[in-house]
Amino acid sequence: MRRYRFAGGKAIVTGAASGIGEALSKDLGSRGSNLVLLDRDEAGLTRVADDLKSKHPGISVTTVTADLSDPSGTDRIGAELAEHHPDTTLLINCAGVALGGTFDQVSLHDFRWLFDINFHAAVTLTHHILPALQRNRGSHLVNVSSVYGLFAPPGQAAYASSKFALRGFTESLRAEAEAWDLGVSCVHPGGIKTAIASNARVGARLSPSEAQKSVDNINRSLTISPSDAAEIILRGVERRKPRVLIGLSARLPDVMVRIAPGNYMKLLRHLIG
Repeated sequence: MRRYRFAGGKAIVTGAASGIGEALSKDLGSRGSNLVLLDRDEAGLTRVADDLKSKHPGISVTTVTADLSDPSGTDRIGAELAEHHPDTTLLINCAGVALGGTFDQVSLHDFRWLFDINFHAAVTLTHHILPALQRNRGSHLVNVSSVYGLFAPPGQAAYASSKFALRGFTESLRAEAEAWDLGVSCVHPGGIKTAIASNARVGARLSPSEAQKSVDNINRSLTISPSDAAEIILRGVERRKPRVLIGLSARLPDVMVRIAPGNYMKLLRHLIG
């Protein structure tokens, strides 16, 4: 496939009010893409959109406030996006949340809440927007999985399950998209400096001290700036890369899983500790 052209295209970005989604939106704006930004944080969306309009008056910026934990609402938003933005050439499913605690410490309600946002929302929005991407030749789809879509550490049963599911969905869709002139990328960020750990929902059976310790441990591993992550992702989109691994904290586990698929946690603990 030819390289993806950002200038003049239209990108839908979820999770656009902060973190990687915000950085992607700003980078896309600087590349001349028109934008549709989606997040539940209305104030954050307005801030990002106002900044983009000020710096790049030649592009259009539309904001959509949506709670992706509501399946029926997500389905409605997907249909509206498809109706109002038939010229979409890039969909980036970036929105994601975390849930602290081992499987026995979290409720099924919280487990399902996380899956609705991290996996089902991406599937629903992709299903609605896919006809536009197929119709607009040379389009691209990005699903942001995680390093925990490469390996599954303890205490991340819900999050890792959702990210492995998103990875499987993306890889199967990539194989189907070969006949459509549609690029598909699965992104596996390592330790990106976002607020996902600090904003994580805590399992009902997890004590406050245990929850804080988990957040502190994760935050210490977050060393890559969202802007650097966004640049790597969009470089991958431009070059139609099927897999985008961000940082050594993603590349190293990827190698370890290949070497020792049944014992990679022992190897990773040895290398990290």
